[in-house]
Parts: sequence; C-alpha cells; structure tokens
Amino acid sequence: MMKSTTLPPSVAFGHLGIKKFKAMPAWSHNLLYATLGMLMLLAVWWFGGWLIASNPDTATFAGFGPGPAFAALYELVASGSIWQTIWSSLYRILIGLFWAIVIGVPVGVLIGYYAVARQVANMPFQFLRMISPLAWMPIAVLVFASWDNAIIFLITIAAVWPIIFGTAHGVQRIDPLWFKVAHNLGADGTQMLTRVIMPAIAQDVFAGIRLAVGVAWVVLVPAEYLGVTSGLGYAINDARDTLDYDKLAAIVIVIGIIGFMLDSIGAKLIKMYSWKME
Repeated sequence: MMKSTTLPPSVAFGHLGIKKFKAMPAWSHNLLYATLGMLMLLAVWWFGGWLIASNPDTATFAGFGPGPAFAALYELVASGSIWQTIWSSLYRILIGLFWAIVIGVPVGVLIGYYAVARQVANMPFQFLRMISPLAWMPIAVLVFASWDNAIIFLITIAAVWPIIFGTAHGVQRIDPLWFKVAHNLGADGTQMLTRVIMPAIAQDVFAGIRLAVGVAWVVLVPAEYLGVTSGLGYAINDARDTLDYDKLAAIVIVIGIIGFMLDSIGAKLIKMYSWKME
C-alpha cells in the first residue's frame, strides 16, 4: 500500500501562507519588510531608553526614549513651531544644492568628455574632495557677510563632488558611436549636449544628486551650529544647552523623516530616468 502524502495541518497551513505571501503584489512585500524593519528599530530604541531611564546615573537623559520623544514631537507639530525650523534648513539645503548642480554638472560634463581635462583635474579634485566640508568653516565665516551664506557655501562644497564625479562617470559611459552618428547627422556642440549627452547621463546625474543630498543633509546640522538662530541644527544645539532631551530626540526624528523623504525623491528620479537597451 502507498503511504499517505497528506501534510500535517500546521505544515499545510504554513505552505498555504507562504504561497499567499508570494502571490501578494511587490509593493505589499516592500511595505511589510519596511514595517518590520522600523518595528525592530523602535524596539531597540525602546530598550535603550528603558536602560537609560532605569539607571540612576543616566536617568536625567530619559527624555531620549521613544515615549518622551514622540510626545515632544506632537507638541512641536501641534504648536506649529517646527515648521519655520524645517523651512530654514530646507531653504539652505535647496540653495546649496542648486549651486552644487549649477557648478557640478557642467564641470562633470567637461572632465568626462575631454580626457585632457579629466587628467589635469583628477588629482586636485580628489585632494579637495577629501577635505571635510566643515574644515572650510573658518574661511566661509571670513568670506561671507551673513551666516546663511556661509552655511550655504559649506553645503555647496559638500554636495558638489558627488555631482561632478557622477556626471563625469555618466559621460564616460556613453557609447562613442553615438557621438559619431550625431556628427554624421550634422549635430553642432549645443545639439550634441542637449540631444545626446544630457539624455544619456540623466540617470547618473540624479544618482550623483541623490548622494549629494545625503552628504549635504549630514553636513547641515553641524553647519547650523554657527551663528544662525534658526534651523534644525540650531534647534538641536538649543535643546542640548537647555537640557531639553525629549525635544532634542524629537528634532532628530524630524531630521530622519525629512532626510528619508529627500532620498526617496532622488531614488524616484533615478528610476524615472533609468533605461536599458533591449
């Protein structure tokens, strides 16, 4: 007699659950994994906050826990005081990124297209790139009349290098036959740039901008420790000086949320301009 191949109910239920999970749309998988990851992060944060609060030596810093932090965040949002803080930082980031793009994309195209320019610029650019943007702070304070402009300069210095090298890498990846075909069709310099180079490197440019946003967002907080009286960095510094640790943790949450949103926009632009040859 043949043995029965019927699975035990628990195993059969497990297989059925796996099949249903695999049949779910991809976006629901991503949402589930993201939720699981955030719950794990929240659990680690809660445990760390509990350790801090339960230790008499560190109980003063109990405001760093998720409970006080989210309560402070609610108060900041409900009072509306957080919005001007956010806008001040976003203004500096956007202006800094604007100048980084205005400088970085043309320079990247130049060193990517011309081998001589690339060889001449490689060593000085690599040297300057490895200098911390915050190391330029004393020079920025001396050169610029306002603190805002000094911070924007630091953000520009931080953001320009990913854009330059990302753009140059994109230009170098263009098939030389494309240039030959464009020349044969009578394309001039402007048409070569607008019809061949820029569409071909759009994905690389946006990838560089995405990296630049991450670097600039990290530099923003310490840059706003300068003489400004607004912005997320100033809010963190002020909360630290007043020992308002729950507010400090709430500002950190805001920084993380905005940074994630900016990165998501960059990822969306990269995906929008991605393409593949069939």
